[in-house]
Amino acid sequence: MTTARPPAALAEPVERVGRGWTATLSLANGAIWVGWFGPLQILLASQAKDFAPGSGMSKETMLAWVTGAGAFVSLVANPFFGALSDRTTARRGRRTPWIVAGAAGGALSLLLLAGAGGVWTMALGWCLVQLTLNAAFAAVTAAVPDRVPRLQRGSVGGWLGAAQILGVVGGTGLATAAGGIGAGYAACAVFTAVGVLPYVLRYEDLRLADEDRPPWDRRGFLAGFWLSPRRHPDLGWAWLTRFLINLSNSLVLLYLLYYLRDRIDYHDPDEGVLILTAVNGLTLLGTVVVGGIWSDRVGRRKPFVLWSGALMAVATAALAAWQTWPGAVVAAAVLGIGFGVFTSVDFALMTDVLPKALDRGKDLGVINVANALPQVAAPALAAPIVNHLGGYRVLYLVAALVGLAGAGLVGRIRGVD
Repeated sequence: MTTARPPAALAEPVERVGRGWTATLSLANGAIWVGWFGPLQILLASQAKDFAPGSGMSKETMLAWVTGAGAFVSLVANPFFGALSDRTTARRGRRTPWIVAGAAGGALSLLLLAGAGGVWTMALGWCLVQLTLNAAFAAVTAAVPDRVPRLQRGSVGGWLGAAQILGVVGGTGLATAAGGIGAGYAACAVFTAVGVLPYVLRYEDLRLADEDRPPWDRRGFLAGFWLSPRRHPDLGWAWLTRFLINLSNSLVLLYLLYYLRDRIDYHDPDEGVLILTAVNGLTLLGTVVVGGIWSDRVGRRKPFVLWSGALMAVATAALAAWQTWPGAVVAAAVLGIGFGVFTSVDFALMTDVLPKALDRGKDLGVINVANALPQVAAPALAAPIVNHLGGYRVLYLVAALVGLAGAGLVGRIRGVD
């Protein structure tokens, strides 16, 4: 008696993907990160500086409020759109329609944000950016477990991570070089919309047949967003590891512009952020692909996550102890080395602990909450620390301890080497 094979969209992939597929998916991923980090690194902080006078809020508080609101939208949007893509039976496949719609909506939302006239329209525009780009991001990340075999996911995750940091650098560069807030948003919008086209036009997505989609059950759909740590302990520990290390990174990045201006007294803070982002990006690029390939070859994930997280904690502590421009450059370089390895190997680790093929998009969306939730938690922690509890030195010491705790928890995962 033979067992029926699962449909192609739900089967565990065994055929390795080619360089072209990886390259175009990575470009799409990088385009989404351009749309996020041009605003996060430069444009939102500049708008907060302009809108804060007379608002009753400091620029730090305004920026924290706006980015926190957007991150809250991201918490809901990523798993929600991932779940919708799991159930999509469109002719173009499960993921492609959401990549197209999300990138187009993100570009339009960035243009809306460019015309913001105050804190309320700024917050609305950023929430729309988070809503739409998370739809695209959920579909892009779900394409990996759909198409990539397990022992290739470290290297593919490495290229996606490289595209991510290039998106951060590219978004920061576009926002800086465009010559103004409106022009910066327009440049990021164009890149975001165009960057997804090579993947969606060149590669056919896997279709889910109508008969393979489970019947609609509203209660079951909503209940599916809770992944019980008791039933899936490895997934729970992997999620917490990612959350804490990303929270540490978010605490470092949130007030970087203000740190350079107010603590280090760097002569051009915007330029300083771009330089540090570029230094971080170069060292990250030097380890992100190599770390993923190395992890695939040895068949292990946890040691890479542990030691990369510990290295990042050391670099973050250096920002507290060595508050000079050379210290910031060294810290940015070491952070890049650690985060490069972590980015690729942690992504492969997450795909290895997914419970069900039918729910890959939704489950990865829940996992990606560990990326977005730190954007909510970081402002809530950082603003009172900077303003009332010791300033930037204490902030970066707290960030180092948080990251070190996250790295240590990876040892609790039992089902992955």
